[in-house]
Amino acid sequence: MAAVGAPTPASAPAPAAYARSFDSGPMQTFPKARLARTVPTLRGGPTTTSTGEIVDVRVSDSLPAVTPQQWAEFMVGLVHGPEISLLTAYVVTFDEMQEVCGKGALGCYSANQTVVPGEVAPDGTTPEEIIRHEYGHHVAFNRVSTPWVAIEWGPKYWASSANVCARVSRKEAFPGDQGSNYARNPGEAWAEVYRLMDERKDGITTATWPIIAPSYYPTEDALVAAERDVLQPWTAASTTLFSRVFTKTSKKVWWIPLATPLDGEFKLAATLPTGGEYDVALVSSNRKTVLQRAQWASQRVKRLSMTLCGQRSLLVRVTRNGPPGRARVSVTMP
Repeated sequence: MAAVGAPTPASAPAPAAYARSFDSGPMQTFPKARLARTVPTLRGGPTTTSTGEIVDVRVSDSLPAVTPQQWAEFMVGLVHGPEISLLTAYVVTFDEMQEVCGKGALGCYSANQTVVPGEVAPDGTTPEEIIRHEYGHHVAFNRVSTPWVAIEWGPKYWASSANVCARVSRKEAFPGDQGSNYARNPGEAWAEVYRLMDERKDGITTATWPIIAPSYYPTEDALVAAERDVLQPWTAASTTLFSRVFTKTSKKVWWIPLATPLDGEFKLAATLPTGGEYDVALVSSNRKTVLQRAQWASQRVKRLSMTLCGQRSLLVRVTRNGPPGRARVSVTMP
C-alpha cells in the first residue's frame, strides 16, 4: 500500500461537469446484439493468468496490438475475490465501446459482462481507470446487502461506512439513478471508491474524482470498508441470544447495549415470564428516545423489527411489570 495520508471529503479533487458519465451504469440487459453488430470479430476467451486464475477476456480485432493475455493479467492484479472467474470482459476500441454502451459513456457493465476500451479515451481517461471502475460494478453485482441491492446501493461495509441509507432518507443519494442524479448515485460512487482503493494499492496516489459528488470522496475508513467488501464480504445477518433472571429484589430494568455498525434489517424476539406485563423497547444511545416497542406475538413472546439506518449503537430495554422469572432476548442484525 502506498504511504499516503487519510483522504477526507473536504480534500476531494473538484469534480468535472456531471454531464459526462464514467459509464452507462449497470444495465438491465447486456447488449449482445449491438456488440455483435459493432464488433463482429473478437479473439481470446477464458485465459489462464500467471496466478493460475482464469479470466475471460475477448479483444476486438480492431486492436491488433492488444492481447487478451495482457488484460487478463491486469484484471487478475486487481483487488478481487472469486467473482473474477464470473466476468467476461470485451476490450474494444473507444468508438466501438460507445456504439455499444452509448455516446456519453466510457464503458458499461451488466450481469457479469463488461465492455471497455483498450485505448485512452479522447478526454485522457485511461483504460486502466475505466476497467477498475467497471470491476467495482462487478464486485457489487456479486455481493449481498440485504435488504438492498448492492449494485445500486453499494456493498454492505462501504455503504454503511458512507451512510448511504441515511443519505437516501434525506434525499441526498439516489440509488440506480443514471440520469440527472448520476453524481449522487451510490452505486456509481461505490465503483469510483473501488477504483481509488485499487489504485492506491497499486501505488497510484493521484486520486482523481471526476464524476461523483465530492461528499462521496472516501475517508480512510471508507477505503478500508471497500477492501473488506471485496476480500471478506458480508453474507448474512447474525443472531445473538441474551438471558436474564428477574428476581423480586433485582432491578426492574434490564439494559442490553448493542453495537450496530452496519445498516440493514433488525429483528428482536423476547420470551418473557408468564403472567407479566413486561415492556420491551429499542432505545437510542441517549437512553431516552424510544425507537420502537415490541408487540405481543404470542402468550409469552414479543417481537419487533426495523431497518437500521445510520444508528451505530442502540440499547434494548426490558422492564419488569409483574412476576419475576427468566427473560430471553434474541437479536438478529447485520
